[in-house]
Amino acid sequence: MAENYDVIVIGSGPGGYIAAIRAAQLGLKTAVVEREHLAGICSNWGCIPTKALLRSAEVLHYAQHPGSYGIKIEGAVTPDLKAIVARSRGIAERMNGGVGFLMKKNKVDVIWGEAKLTKPGEIVVGKSTKPAVQPQAPLPKNTKGEGTYTAKHIIIATGARPRALPGIEPDGKLIWTYFEAMKPEEMPKSLLVMGSGAIGIEFASFYRTMGVDVTVVEVMPNVMPVEDAEISSIAKKRFEKQGMKIHLEAKVTKVEKGANSITAHVEMKDGKVEKITADRMISAVGVQGNIENLGLEALGIKTDRGCIVIDGYGKTNVPGVYAIGDVAGPPMLAHKAEHEAVICVEKIAGLPNVHPMDKLKIPGCTYCHPQVASVGITEAKAKAEGRDIRVGRFPFVANGKAIALGEDQGMVKTIFDKKTGELLGAHMVGAEVTELIQGFVVAMNLETTEEDLMHTIFPHPTISETMKESVLDAYGRALNA
Repeated sequence: MAENYDVIVIGSGPGGYIAAIRAAQLGLKTAVVEREHLAGICSNWGCIPTKALLRSAEVLHYAQHPGSYGIKIEGAVTPDLKAIVARSRGIAERMNGGVGFLMKKNKVDVIWGEAKLTKPGEIVVGKSTKPAVQPQAPLPKNTKGEGTYTAKHIIIATGARPRALPGIEPDGKLIWTYFEAMKPEEMPKSLLVMGSGAIGIEFASFYRTMGVDVTVVEVMPNVMPVEDAEISSIAKKRFEKQGMKIHLEAKVTKVEKGANSITAHVEMKDGKVEKITADRMISAVGVQGNIENLGLEALGIKTDRGCIVIDGYGKTNVPGVYAIGDVAGPPMLAHKAEHEAVICVEKIAGLPNVHPMDKLKIPGCTYCHPQVASVGITEAKAKAEGRDIRVGRFPFVANGKAIALGEDQGMVKTIFDKKTGELLGAHMVGAEVTELIQGFVVAMNLETTEEDLMHTIFPHPTISETMKESVLDAYGRALNA
C-alpha cells in the first residue's frame, strides 16, 4: 500500500530542501525524493564549492603580491592543486551532511531513488539512473527506498544541468563542464572558456589567478551579458589587465580534439575564423532544466523551452503539481529557488498575504575578481522602456576603505525614475559587492526613494559608503567625488 504524504518534493537542491523544511514547519507530512546527492548542484558542484576554489585563488593572489601591503614573503608562493580541490570537496561534503541533518531535524522523510509522476497525486520511485554518483555523506536514518508514494501536493524541484552545443559536447576529458572544471587532476597550461556568464567567468577568473593562460569566447557584445553594459566594460578591462584574452561577438563553430589538447575554430566579429589551441576547454553556455523522465507528458504538464511553465506561486496547469527553481525557468539562481519554495509551500498551506515572485527584485552575483552584483533593470533597459531617469555613479578610487584595502578599482551605479525617485536598478563592480548588493535589494522591496537613501547613515569607513554616494551623484550632490 502506497505511503501517503501531504507534500512530496522531487529534488533536494536549494529549492527542494527549503520547500520540504517549510512544509514540515507548517505541520505538513513531508518527504523529499533525491536520486544523486542531498543539497543538489548548488552545494555539491555549484555555488558553494566554486566559492571555496575562488577563495583559494584570492588568498594566492594576496600572497603573490605581499609588497602591496608592506609584507615580505621569502621564497615562491605556489598553489597546491590537490589540497585546493580537497578543501573544496570537503566543504561540499559538509554542506551535503548539513542538509541531511536538517531533514532529520524537521522530520522530513528522504526517499532515495528516481521519481516519476504516474497520475495526479502519485509517484513511483525507482532505482537511480546515476550509476557513478553516491551520496557524499551518510544518509539520514529516515531514508526510504523504491516504491509508490502519494501526496495531495507534489513539488518538482529537479534543477538543471549544463547545456551542450551540438558538435561541441563535453567529453569530461578535453571539453569540460563545471563538474570537471571543479576537480582537475592537474592544472592545464592553457584554457578556452566558451561563454562568459556567471559560471564561465568565475572559472576563467579562478584559473587565470592560478596562472593558466585563459581565453574567453562570448557570442554577445559584453562579458556577463545580463549585466549593465558599463559595469561589464569595467570588469572586462580588469580581466584583460590580469592577462585574460577576451573575444566578444565571437562564437566557437567547431572543435578539433588532439591527444591532449583542443583546437577551436572561432568565428570573430568580422566573420574571419581564428584557430585557438588550448589544453582544455570549458563549455559554459548555460543550463537546461531536468524535465526528462518525470512523466510530465503523460499528465499533460506544460513546458516551454525546456522548463516547466508555472504561475507566480509555482502552480503548473495540472492541479496538485508544482515546480520551483531552475526547472521552472530563469533566472536560474539558488536564492530564487529558495524564495520560490517558500512562496509555493505557504500558498499550499493557505497562509494569508503570500506574494508572487517579483523577478525584478532578484539580485544577481558573480564571484569573479572583481566581483559583480546587480538588482533591477539596466540603464539600457530603462531607456528602452522610455523611462525618464537619473543615473548616479561613484568610483571605489574615491572611497577611503577601498583604498586602505588595496581594492580601489570598482564602481557603484544607481538608476532612478526622475519623476518618482523610485530606485529602478543598482549595479556594482569591485571588492565584496556581492555582500553590498543586498542593501539595495532591501531598499527596492521597501519601495525606498532617493530621499530615504540620502537620509540613511552609512558607517565610515566602509565600502558601503559608495552606495550612498552613488545615490547622491544621481542628484548632483556627491560629497566625495
